[in-house]
Amino acid sequence: MTLEDIKKISIREYLEQIGISPAKESVRYGMYHSPFREDRDASMKVDYNQNLWIDYGTGEGGSIIDLASRIEKCSIGEAIKKLNDKSFSFHGNNFVPAQQEPAIAITGIQPLTHPALLDYLEERGINTDIAKQYCSEVHYSITNKPYFAVGFQNDAGGWELRNRYFKGSYTPKNITTIQNGSNTVMAFEGFIDFLSYLSLKGNSSPAIDTTVLNSVTNLQKAIPFLQSHQAIYTFFDNDEAGRKSLASLRDQLKHAEIIDQSVFYGNYKDLNECWQDKSKSQKQLPETGAAIEIKRQIPIRKRGRSL
Repeated sequence: MTLEDIKKISIREYLEQIGISPAKESVRYGMYHSPFREDRDASMKVDYNQNLWIDYGTGEGGSIIDLASRIEKCSIGEAIKKLNDKSFSFHGNNFVPAQQEPAIAITGIQPLTHPALLDYLEERGINTDIAKQYCSEVHYSITNKPYFAVGFQNDAGGWELRNRYFKGSYTPKNITTIQNGSNTVMAFEGFIDFLSYLSLKGNSSPAIDTTVLNSVTNLQKAIPFLQSHQAIYTFFDNDEAGRKSLASLRDQLKHAEIIDQSVFYGNYKDLNECWQDKSKSQKQLPETGAAIEIKRQIPIRKRGRSL
């Protein structure tokens, strides 16, 4: 890659791949605990549109190259090489403030009924009747300002929160599992993709086990659940993080047959983007080749088959 290509690497995706998540975020930017020092106030801002960062606590900032150099503790030249080779290391959030109040405070949870949220889901091609079975309407506040969003709960009691203007979460971060007692499982990167799958199938109850990672950084938390299955259908994004997650599963779960379903939406970023395009044009995905074929009983067959 050229220097300009490297500078275009998403800081947000880079941080996610090395295990650093935002304390809070909006569509335009995320606020992170500084990975360089103790930082109780999440004072490092990443501007998603400009792809720049600034640590308000120290005054440092710049491009992804400057950030990688600081995090990896290496020279600018070495940082460029690491970014070009994607050889940066997993760090994780290196500071968790003791007894810190969450940036988001939940103020109420109720059935999903608000027209603005239902419109948002419909815009993304989601069947709202199906969404109501898995999601709630979560009211929350940030610095005493009230908001509301579609909420999808994880196994630890935390929430993934989405509306037209916000993508965030309420800790603790964790996976979500749906168990049906089968030896086959579907693994989704996010709950919007999970709802997209159910919507394109017109079926609100998957016949097999399911897990939603709620971020690829939760992949390791899903391993104990996934390893008890003989076949794993993955619905990850068509990006570097998705490909690395798939490779990691195949490396760790050698006993299982892992079937990559992203090949069926290869021209799109993720399953939801594909489904939005298909649903807007009012076309049904074909039963074979470019779609996920619905089956109640799934025999173990060759790799690359559809579900």
